[in-house]
Amino acid sequence: MRVRIVTAAEAVREIKDGANIATGGFVGAGHPEALTVALRERFLEEGKPRGLTLIYAAGQGDAKDRGLNHVGLPGLVRRVIGGHWNLAPALARLAVNNEIEAYNFPQGVISKLFREIASGNPGMLSRIGLGTFVDPRLGGGKVNLVTHEDLVEVMQIGGREMLWYRAVPVDVALIRGTASDEFGNISFEREVMTGEALAIAQAAKNSGGMVIAQVEELVPNYSRDPKSIRVPGIFVDCVVAAPRAQHPQTYDCEYDDAFVTQGNCRQMSMPCLEAGPRRYIAARCFAELRPREIVNLGIGIPEGVAQLAAERKAMEDFVLTVEAGVIGGVPAGGMSFGASRYPQAIIDQPYMFDFYDGGGLDVAVLSMAECDEAGNVNVSKYGNRLPGIGGFMNIAHSARRVVFAGTFTAGQLCVDWDGERLRIVEEGASRKFVRQVQQISFAARVAMRHGAEAMYVTERAVFRLREDGLELAEVAPGIDVEKDVLAKMDFRPAVSSPLKEMDAEIFRPASAS
Repeated sequence: MRVRIVTAAEAVREIKDGANIATGGFVGAGHPEALTVALRERFLEEGKPRGLTLIYAAGQGDAKDRGLNHVGLPGLVRRVIGGHWNLAPALARLAVNNEIEAYNFPQGVISKLFREIASGNPGMLSRIGLGTFVDPRLGGGKVNLVTHEDLVEVMQIGGREMLWYRAVPVDVALIRGTASDEFGNISFEREVMTGEALAIAQAAKNSGGMVIAQVEELVPNYSRDPKSIRVPGIFVDCVVAAPRAQHPQTYDCEYDDAFVTQGNCRQMSMPCLEAGPRRYIAARCFAELRPREIVNLGIGIPEGVAQLAAERKAMEDFVLTVEAGVIGGVPAGGMSFGASRYPQAIIDQPYMFDFYDGGGLDVAVLSMAECDEAGNVNVSKYGNRLPGIGGFMNIAHSARRVVFAGTFTAGQLCVDWDGERLRIVEEGASRKFVRQVQQISFAARVAMRHGAEAMYVTERAVFRLREDGLELAEVAPGIDVEKDVLAKMDFRPAVSSPLKEMDAEIFRPASAS
């Protein structure tokens, strides 16, 4: 059975009005750019296809005009079920302006839901989302006022409360790999991850849909190791060989061999973290990592933990993982987030979330936008911004210990370490410790019921989660507790006695570390 080799324009011409389309990718990697560009061009020229439902797990884009931003056009998309929105502002604007129906579900839930669709199951049961904005009692993951259909239900299973996520058939799968033969067997030699490409392809085929695979090259038949084929040709309908410009390894680089090669991480050199809040917070978070632990680092300030580990030649003291499916190595940041240099292994994203959701993570270091007196955290929506939840919810509610990292206040914050004391030079313009978060991304009480531990690290103070809410546990040397901490919060947390002083080594510059 030979697969059809077509152009991107020919492939998307087969997409019908009202189709449910699933796309693969993770931030700036693995997205079938040539296909979404062609889809946009067809719509602008012909006004077709219209009324699509877009389903995706990880955010795919550069926060400007690439990735899923290509399809953020009124009329082209009718409904979106997505995990992370921040990298596709063109889609987010449609949602915020009530121009489309929109849902924000946990990335791991959507990633694994593709397998349930492939299996012909009506949906998926998960504890992930309980007590958060995804819980139907708190909104059901609906993003705006024009979204009405309930896609999540609360169920009691074996005496346990669970959420049931409804399966949605996949009419078209847009996936990407490195190479294909005439049979449509897709291998991923130069890709930084495999994501959920196989699950999406199987979901489409068993929904009676079609699978379009973008690759960078066509290779001779019978020329590869069968174990390197991650999406067999029986699941693929047509293949598009994309130009290199539309098939970079990540949006940050055309190709880096370190992303797909094992190596000794101790031999890597990375730039040192500059002095300032980011370094101080990352250093305090780094102190929470223990030998042999399995760790996940989120995007933003947590990326600095990997830099510190490399700086201190400690990269192999523990194992860093990325929800995209990468195990080991040094996680990359920016538009290469999702990849790691010198990974030990790369598995499919749904399997990584199986491991996470089951409690396999020892500790996670995640960003924090807002925190309230109960210990709830918001990273998914503030003001008119719709970043979305991504993999945060799966990770925060499954790790045995979670460390939230963020500056104490936001906007224009400037601090200085004089060698002995931390001084607030300019306070941030807005408070992050509020009486009630705008949206619950991390439900503190639900996490505590499952035995999780949580702490909240800032440049000047560290809090811990107790059953009755937050407790101030540590402050930086030189910080006035009343003036610099308690007076800058919308609530008054418990204060531990005695109150511990943060280790001065946290604030030392790199040369003195």
